[in-house]
Amino acid sequence: MTVENLEKELKQEKLHSIYLFYGEETYLLENAVKKIKKIFGDLILGINYIQINETNANGLISDIETPAFGYDKKLIIVKNSGILKKEKKSNTKSNTDLQKKISEYIKENIKTINQTTELIFIEEELIKCDLTNTIQELGEVCNFERLKPIELKKRLKAICNMYQVNVDENTLQYFIETCGTNMQVLINEIRKLIEYEGKNGTIKKEDIDKLSIKELESRIFDLTDNLGKRDITKALEMLKELLYNKEPIQKILVTLYNHLKKLYIVKLAEEYNKNISESLKLKANQMFLVTKYKKQAEFFKTKELRKILQELIDLDYNYKNGLIDINIGLEAILCRYC
Repeated sequence: MTVENLEKELKQEKLHSIYLFYGEETYLLENAVKKIKKIFGDLILGINYIQINETNANGLISDIETPAFGYDKKLIIVKNSGILKKEKKSNTKSNTDLQKKISEYIKENIKTINQTTELIFIEEELIKCDLTNTIQELGEVCNFERLKPIELKKRLKAICNMYQVNVDENTLQYFIETCGTNMQVLINEIRKLIEYEGKNGTIKKEDIDKLSIKELESRIFDLTDNLGKRDITKALEMLKELLYNKEPIQKILVTLYNHLKKLYIVKLAEEYNKNISESLKLKANQMFLVTKYKKQAEFFKTKELRKILQELIDLDYNYKNGLIDINIGLEAILCRYC
């Protein structure tokens, strides 16, 4: 089941007895759970609303069988319980046994469950096991993956329209490139811009630069742009700004390394006529990054990127062994290649 189809059904207050929700887009996932709770109406913890986690996962069957006194149905949310989690080899058997036990119970008692229980499993990722197969057969499985830019823009545009604030396609694209693809972050940032512009206002790129919080990857992209343009003043200014905003220096180092590594992969892919998106292992919602990476990679030679990457590795090693101040070391690398 797609997120779109799930949202349509919830709008019609149509529920299935068993769901398995998983994926990275936690904002939409939690929003779906909120809508299901709203459809249920009054929920009393321990009576018609039960939360299952890692500490009480073994009691799931008992909770399903316990009557919801005074209510026709109960809602059970099984969140990151470990039941549907890949376990270490030492724990695999016990976990597999629990999965099979719950799977068999659901199959044998599905008619009763349909009448008495709303069961929602929430996991970070989907694994193949008997229980997953049973849920797919008797319930609905929904993957809340990161939305593609086109879908993000559609949702953000709808929010702007709701508040009668104007924004064009290019500005929305810039907004996503600046703030990332995390829906919760985008919602928070677009609301900030809507409040700033007011009714009948228009969101502009300069407003995004002035008001929105750029994700670290976006700011590292800007820093790398200045590095590629050999503008040491702006590159160092951006580094100082990151530190001023309390970004951990090691996180900056790792993010810069990962970003430059992507540019290095782009250069190699071009030299050997390989598909860039496949070489970078981009997801469907990240394809717009290919053009950005290609354009930025033009600032550097392959050999130069290889040398910078090695220097960043050496800096990380020397810092961890107390041989260098990481701030001074990173500034020195930026100066050396500007």
